[in-house]
Amino acid sequence: MHISEGFLPASHAVGWTLVSAPIAAWSVRRVSRALRQEPRARLELAAVGGFAFALSALKLPSVSGSCSHPTGSGLGAILVGPAKMPAIGLAVLLFQALLLAHGGLTTLGANLFSLSVAGPLVSWTTFSLCGKAGLPSEAGIFSGTALGNLATYAVTAAQLAFAYPDPHSGFSAAFVKFASIFALTQIPLAISEGLLTVVVAKALRRARFSIAEASS
Repeated sequence: MHISEGFLPASHAVGWTLVSAPIAAWSVRRVSRALRQEPRARLELAAVGGFAFALSALKLPSVSGSCSHPTGSGLGAILVGPAKMPAIGLAVLLFQALLLAHGGLTTLGANLFSLSVAGPLVSWTTFSLCGKAGLPSEAGIFSGTALGNLATYAVTAAQLAFAYPDPHSGFSAAFVKFASIFALTQIPLAISEGLLTVVVAKALRRARFSIAEASS
């Protein structure tokens, strides 16, 4: 998913930075306020941040200039809400760009939007709708995570298609090409991440209840 350093044209890199920067700033303020009001929230935020870092650092070669991997952002969107994910995603993407050469600084805005804005919003919305429909929480977590993963890659495919449209058919043909290549690896990855997230979410909830009982 991470678009590599320098792969986007300068105008696109700047444009996505201008879109993502105010969202990230707003999210950082939300996280800061949450930590002041509830210091124990840092444990949950650290857990979802570590999960997102670990999963999104795994990468398989895919479309030129990008890669396929789990996103890890569905868990955070479901447990702490989509408003906090841009701040968490910003930290994750910066560390990966600087320490792992995964993604990049010029493509940070584009990667942040797909990984930590679009994907988490779809995950949280899907999870909420499943809850309102009376489905078990496991079904909501799985569906939210899997669809959020696929939404992340759909946005990345759109970003690449905008940057490199098909010479004859333009954006639509390029989007189909990029999305089709991503789908080969991303559909099984989305299913796998959904199943893993159900297990991790249950473990975190049990740990949170245990900590609450021990401190009461």
